[in-house]
Amino acid sequence: MSSYLIMGGRVIDPASGFDAVTNVLIEDGKVKTLGSASPRGYQVIDARGKVVAPGLIDMHTHLREPGKEDEETIASGAAAAVAGGFASVASMPNTDPPIDNEAMVEFIYLQAKRCGKANVFAIAAATKGRKGEELSEIGQLVRGGAVAFSDDGNSIANADVMRRVLQYAGMFDKAVISHCEDRNLSRDGVMNEGYMSTVLGLPGMPAIAEETMVHRDIMLAAATGSKVHIAHVSTAVSVELVRRAKEKGIRVTTEATPHHLVLDETALRTFDPNFKMSPPLRTKKDVEALRRGLTDGTIDAIASDHAPHSSEEKDVEFSAAPFGVIGLETTLPIVLTELVGKNVLSLNEAVARLTLNPARILGIPRGTLSAGAVADVTVIDLDKEIEIDPSRFISKSRNCPFAGRKLRGCATVVLVGGRIVSGGNG
Repeated sequence: MSSYLIMGGRVIDPASGFDAVTNVLIEDGKVKTLGSASPRGYQVIDARGKVVAPGLIDMHTHLREPGKEDEETIASGAAAAVAGGFASVASMPNTDPPIDNEAMVEFIYLQAKRCGKANVFAIAAATKGRKGEELSEIGQLVRGGAVAFSDDGNSIANADVMRRVLQYAGMFDKAVISHCEDRNLSRDGVMNEGYMSTVLGLPGMPAIAEETMVHRDIMLAAATGSKVHIAHVSTAVSVELVRRAKEKGIRVTTEATPHHLVLDETALRTFDPNFKMSPPLRTKKDVEALRRGLTDGTIDAIASDHAPHSSEEKDVEFSAAPFGVIGLETTLPIVLTELVGKNVLSLNEAVARLTLNPARILGIPRGTLSAGAVADVTVIDLDKEIEIDPSRFISKSRNCPFAGRKLRGCATVVLVGGRIVSGGNG
């Protein structure tokens, strides 16, 4: 295994509060030290004028394997991840068949190891078949390597089942990631319910469909003492519910996606299916509330919710198209341009929400550059200008809501376990 000297970059490590221009020495796949003089015999990565961060972590991705390999595979998703600056991703279990048994979890890790790109951590189904009826074998799934549990794509409608999932996952101190949606309220909707849906003549998904489930799951987390993580939060009320729960000491965390932090429902005036997602794009006031929640720490992490679909599926009328957009190769430049560049977050805060916080929520040994840590590293050029061109993506799918945007900042080098796995999308 090669030894590297990452030379002269601005090193940001939120776990230790370290922020200084220095060197990073990597040896035997681990971070040896920060600030070392230039030793001989090491391969040099010139990071002068760039940022050196812990390897970025996307805690919410859909890799589609098994079952939808035409849309994405573990190999193509892991390659797209490192191209976008991510050293690690956590894969959601809504595959076909779902990741609801130990052998399936082990399959995820085996496929990720074969491709040798990003680390892939498996999130397993909370219930068998993601049907919301019978608990998965939580203990066996943990033994196989599951880092969290979720029926993402489906909300667990039965409150007693959700309570028992939290209780059993809590025995292993694992988070339950909740897709908060009351399908009785949102079942026929294709966009946010409100003035804009009326103007466009499209059936709406009311904000309360999310908010009632956020409230329920926070209360269940309080009752069980277990960890609940609210996936892809999208409304102002949901953010406020999480804020109040944290003030009470309830073990709740949450994430927001770049598209919910940057776009609003007015984007749907084009009827472009690449803006159709679940939860849907909400109002400008919701976007503002999400940004405040990100700034004050209510929202812990930024996650792509990378949801690939084939062009054949998406290239239909809006109502018939599937929900979901991709984001592995656009999340970092969107965050740098729209959030850091517009003073929603400091650079250090943005790095924390893409590294340390996801690692802590998932309980994985990543997200730091401290001595002895696994050498997952992302080198970032804050000044490089790029234009989002989905035709050049490594992902198999092209359903991107940011096509044509000119952005500033991207990853230039990614190391995983002390190996260079990508030169980034620059």
